[in-house]
Amino acid sequence: MSAHALYVTAAYGITAIVLAGLIGWILFDQRARKRELAELEAAGVRRRSDKTVKP
Repeated sequence: MSAHALYVTAAYGITAIVLAGLIGWILFDQRARKRELAELEAAGVRRRSDKTVKP
């Protein structure tokens, strides 16, 4: 294996690891935000854009 092939393989490997980490981080953060929204809705907090008035 030449030095060029080793460099290209390492670059692809590092890129794959970084992309997998970013995707994992996004999915983890999405679950946390959904959990926070569910807690807020359970506490009765509503969006300002929610125009329905509930007694």
